[in-house]
Amino acid sequence: MSISPLEIVIPDCCNIGIMVRSLLCVNGVVLVVMLINAGSLQAGLLAFGEASMLLELACLTSLFALCGLRRLVRSIPPWGQRLACALVPAAITGLIIHYLLNDALLLASLSRLSALEGVVCAALFGIALQHYFELRTRAFSPALAEARLQALQARIRPHFLFNSLNAVLSLIRSEPRRAETTLEDMADLFRVLMRDARDITTLGNEVRIGMQYLSIEKVRLGERLLVKWDTDGISADTLQRARTPALLLQPLLENAVHYGVEPSPDSALITISIARVSDRIEIMMTNPYHADVESTGNHMALDNIRERLTLLYDMEAQLTTQVVDGQFEVRLYLPYQKAGA
Repeated sequence: MSISPLEIVIPDCCNIGIMVRSLLCVNGVVLVVMLINAGSLQAGLLAFGEASMLLELACLTSLFALCGLRRLVRSIPPWGQRLACALVPAAITGLIIHYLLNDALLLASLSRLSALEGVVCAALFGIALQHYFELRTRAFSPALAEARLQALQARIRPHFLFNSLNAVLSLIRSEPRRAETTLEDMADLFRVLMRDARDITTLGNEVRIGMQYLSIEKVRLGERLLVKWDTDGISADTLQRARTPALLLQPLLENAVHYGVEPSPDSALITISIARVSDRIEIMMTNPYHADVESTGNHMALDNIRERLTLLYDMEAQLTTQVVDGQFEVRLYLPYQKAGA
């Protein structure tokens, strides 16, 4: 009997978005409390400034410690992870206060804060932020379920299946080898589309699935569909090792075919450019833009991908769209993470 992996509820404190939100929350709460307790605005700001060194040191050290702990979590149950989110900041803050209060230069500004008060406040902040990020993750869960539903209902559209099968039937006698290859591509594609949208794969696999999808559409659309892949900006090793969410490129390619190629009476070009720039992956996709084509479904698919990226990467990923010189342009930015790292 297989054992399902434990749920990880420790926030990804290595993520820039989570770090920024945590620091803003803690500093904001402390500033408000000091302003309320102080007799004047100037006194409150002065007290906050005096305590800021301790505050930032404790926050950043706690975030880095939880970042490392999250990477080591293998057998800790969720309740233990939640407890760790309170105990780790509490212990770190207690140690920092203990040693800082023994420094004569810092004694005057920090003497109003006891070690016990600091430990309790840090524990409360830790468990409150953990609970917030866990609820935030669960709030985005419907987006993942919707992503899978779209994979089953929108992407496996009857007209795509029937038209592809008819195209294969037309090739059986004239080009049997191409018909066989197309059926193999269809089998691989549908297998992937049945997969859970929460799965993580590699960018190389996503490119392979995208190519298989376009080869199927090429059988159906013929010379109307032109495709150009540009991977000069990324090495083959990076392409195979970069981690990405499953079902990321194929929906974008499907939108390009459905809204850019199918309405065009002439040949239409889809370009896909993939590059690694420093510590992130940049993907740009363009296709002809038709202003008279209803694009509600297009926006729904793009919004769904944005929600998935927000859940998985927070502020470290971005998807933008614009129309440039009659071309619909999609730009996708992802942090570069190695598979198996």
